[in-house]
Amino acid sequence: MPHAHLPPAPLPLTAADGYPLQAMAYPPAGTPRGRLVVAGATGVPQRFYARFARYAAEQGIAVWTLDYRGIGLSRPGTLRGFRMDYLDWARRDLAALLAHVDAQGDGPLWMVGHSFGGHAIGLLPAHQRIQRIVTFATGAGWHGWMPPLERLRVRFLWRVMGPLLVGASGYLSWSRLGMGEDLPRDLFLQWRRWCQWPRYFFDDPELPGLAAQFAEVRTPIRAVNAVDDRWAPPTSRDAFMAAYCNAPVEHVTLDPRELGLAAIGHMGYFRPEASALWRETLDWLRGP
Repeated sequence: MPHAHLPPAPLPLTAADGYPLQAMAYPPAGTPRGRLVVAGATGVPQRFYARFARYAAEQGIAVWTLDYRGIGLSRPGTLRGFRMDYLDWARRDLAALLAHVDAQGDGPLWMVGHSFGGHAIGLLPAHQRIQRIVTFATGAGWHGWMPPLERLRVRFLWRVMGPLLVGASGYLSWSRLGMGEDLPRDLFLQWRRWCQWPRYFFDDPELPGLAAQFAEVRTPIRAVNAVDDRWAPPTSRDAFMAAYCNAPVEHVTLDPRELGLAAIGHMGYFRPEASALWRETLDWLRGP
């Protein structure tokens, strides 16, 4: 029977370039059994993962979540004129959290990555310190992997609605559409650029060394995607995960009907009705 969880504590961090970040630390209940970093999706604040983090903490796992620069508690006073590189979220922000967690004593270190969080693995300067990784809804962002209707919606976002919102606000103010946190202009432009290619940023001629960097990852990965995920269906996952060519990658495809769920989609893995997946995830991270 799990112990009652302790309240999370704010954790201020500073990235290597001096940018101030805000993370949250969830202390483990009972005897510590491991350390877990949750790497969130694009435009999703860390508070979305709080229920999953509390659940893991109740099982005796120390958990950390993070708001990347530009969103949530790490957002500047205004996004208008805010400059950044999308890859900073992994190379600087998540790297700062990982360095902090790595210094927090012994014991296994794991990561759960949601969407972008699965992209981040190959971008981390110290990915080899992580023992096991589970990704949810990670895939290449190309519209061709998506169902026909979603392709039209996404292309409309990139070509029409996104530029209109950015032009009006100076950033992607898509909170107006109920689609998540507002995003910096630079991030929108990079994201749109990479989503024009089947292999996402691996096809970007301005990033020629990226594939070789991802090939260095050898950490076991469990890549979980749902058949009803319109943004990252299993075919999209397979296209992206091929970049982790030297890591043992287990591909897991979920059908919500088989789990007694009405839907999973791109976000449902971290909602309470999917808590059976949380237990399975922690069991896999602990290993045999």
